[in-house]
Amino acid sequence: MQKSIFILTFIFTSQFLFGQSIVLDKVIAKVGSEIVLLSEVEEQYAYAAQQTGTDSPEFKCQILESVIGQKLIVHQAKLDSILVSSEEVESQLDQRIESVLRQMNGDEAFFEDYYKMTTEDMKDNLRDQQKQQMLAERMQATLMSDITVTPTEVIAFYESIPQDSLPYLNSEVEIGEIVYEPNVNEEEREIALKKAQDLRKQLMDGADFASLATEHSDDPGSGAQGGKLGFAKRGSYVPDFEAAAFSLGKDEISEVVETEFGFHIIQMLERRGNNISLRHILIKPTITQADLDQAKIELDSIRSNIIAGKISFGRAVSMFSSESAQSKNNSGRMLNPATGNTFFETKDLPTNIYFEIENLKLLEISEPLEFKTPRGETQYRLVQLQSQSKPHRASLEEDYSKIQNYAKENKKQEFFYNWINSKMKDTFIEVSAEYNGCPSLDAYYK
Repeated sequence: MQKSIFILTFIFTSQFLFGQSIVLDKVIAKVGSEIVLLSEVEEQYAYAAQQTGTDSPEFKCQILESVIGQKLIVHQAKLDSILVSSEEVESQLDQRIESVLRQMNGDEAFFEDYYKMTTEDMKDNLRDQQKQQMLAERMQATLMSDITVTPTEVIAFYESIPQDSLPYLNSEVEIGEIVYEPNVNEEEREIALKKAQDLRKQLMDGADFASLATEHSDDPGSGAQGGKLGFAKRGSYVPDFEAAAFSLGKDEISEVVETEFGFHIIQMLERRGNNISLRHILIKPTITQADLDQAKIELDSIRSNIIAGKISFGRAVSMFSSESAQSKNNSGRMLNPATGNTFFETKDLPTNIYFEIENLKLLEISEPLEFKTPRGETQYRLVQLQSQSKPHRASLEEDYSKIQNYAKENKKQEFFYNWINSKMKDTFIEVSAEYNGCPSLDAYYK
């Protein structure tokens, strides 16, 4: 089998995209204790063909090989007693359905019309495959957990690449930031608190929670769904919110809870072990223009102290940067969401940062920059240009961490490829003769 086949991907999206098609099902392969159904191959093939524009008998063979590889991993996971609880499976299913519903503005009637089934029917259809996916992911994580690369292996990997095949890397920068949130003035805080208390009183007097959430909640995502947050496991929410939520019984409504986001009224809908389904109403205090102006003044003062040497940039991050900023726990250094590391090609930077660093020298700090969070809130930040490279071919001297990651992923792929091949030799595999056009499966036709 081709090495590229054994990337652990279960294309469950195809269940949503092609859930309305009718396939006359039958078993076309057996892998240990697992079976491969015609519908699994057809659905994954249809989805992959749509995504890649590839449509050929050879491509269908690759899909079948991939599914057999997936089943082999699941079979071995069961032999090795890898466990996935029913609660974990249900939580993942709930999150997936909630994700689809959010794209449909929470309209379950539209969901049923589009997929010709209820959300519960969809969960029933996906449950076995969801468990298999989680078993396979857990098995792979177990196999790969101890794989590391030594400096000698990194150098050997780099030297194994022909020099004219080394990637040409664009100019990259690393950016530090201090994110500063305006403080709510006490008058606006009291107004928001009173509104939340009034809404809770209405709920205690019998008002409909969903209606009040839709009309009044300042959380646009859940508010459009009557306040529903869906299922989440312990550790998903900020501490004060979570402590209040987990103390509730079924259908119980909390007191008003204050967090960094504002004031919440929470209702417990359902509990499954450490997974809970909630709905809430969020009332956010209004940030006035005076609050914004004051925040900018305070941040400018922090900048002046850093420039004067009274405090280091890293220390200022620790003392003043917002707890909600991802960079807070990375010494202020921003992570590139596309790569997971701290390097940005300049074209990938937010627009206002891109234009700001054009005028910065290495380690210089910008003036306070205004920006909007994903929640639409106005905040400010200082940015520091912490490193900058010129366009160049990848080299150990400038790009060791990147090459180290490539070497580690290559080692994982080699290990997994060898593991798959060894398990195939020890596992009963049988493939229907109608797929005898797949050369790599010749040894398994019945």
